[in-house]
Amino acid sequence: MFNKILIANRGEIAIRVMRACRELGIPSVAVYSEADKNALFAKYADEAVYIGPSPSSQSYLKIDNIIKAALETGAEAIHPGYGFLSENTVFASTCKENGIVFIGPPSSAIDAMGSKITARQTMKEAGVPIVPGIEEGINDPDDAMDLADGIGYPIILKPAAGGGGIGMKIVRSREEMLPALTSSQSVARNAFGDDTIYIEKYLTEPRHIEFQILADELGKTIYISDRECSIQRRHQKLIEESPSPVMSDELRERMGSIAVKAAKAIGYASAGTVEFMYSRGDFYFLEMNTRLQVEHP
Repeated sequence: MFNKILIANRGEIAIRVMRACRELGIPSVAVYSEADKNALFAKYADEAVYIGPSPSSQSYLKIDNIIKAALETGAEAIHPGYGFLSENTVFASTCKENGIVFIGPPSSAIDAMGSKITARQTMKEAGVPIVPGIEEGINDPDDAMDLADGIGYPIILKPAAGGGGIGMKIVRSREEMLPALTSSQSVARNAFGDDTIYIEKYLTEPRHIEFQILADELGKTIYISDRECSIQRRHQKLIEESPSPVMSDELRERMGSIAVKAAKAIGYASAGTVEFMYSRGDFYFLEMNTRLQVEHP
């Protein structure tokens, strides 16, 4: 049990963590920017520490300021919530270096899943099924055309450093390839500072199914539920349904065991989500969220 926990986030997620702390009898520390000095979450905590001006880049994303707040208040652990620094390997490592527990997975696990290309390579080596495609990033248009021809259309272009469907482009013919690649690289460059793209076979009748996993630091890992997230707009989830309407006991056992296998392959600990694409009886690893899901609260 910790004597005090700092919540490195804001708004509703911060309040949820603080409520959990109160139920456990653990004092909570809020950090807030200039914009949030009168916000409810800053008043709800047992202590609150100012960490910088309104822009997130000068406050909630400033690792040194958050670590300093934890050390000054005597917080033994930091809960990152989701967003901001929740999947930042430097932040997780810095917490450890300062003797502070990062309530989340080890930095090595975050790093392993941070790049979609690295994640594909890691899962393939672990025997986890992945969507047919390439395990190396591409920047050259001629290489992209040749690789797409080899995989066969339709294909989908994905930014290696991306997430949330940002920059993804479906390409149904060779004629569409070059303008789609140019567009995808431009979006990736602006959104993630990295225009590396990789290619996957596009599944024309897919379902998006997630498995919730929990893992401790002793290597014990379980899956506890599945969610259907196929109703989307622009690759963003609109409605989630649990359990998935296509799930049978046999399919749940198969997919759940693969989700556990994926988590163990990267030495995962804490709560996490393994996402799959399901199509016509087959399923493939899509990605792993090494944090709480936005919808959990």
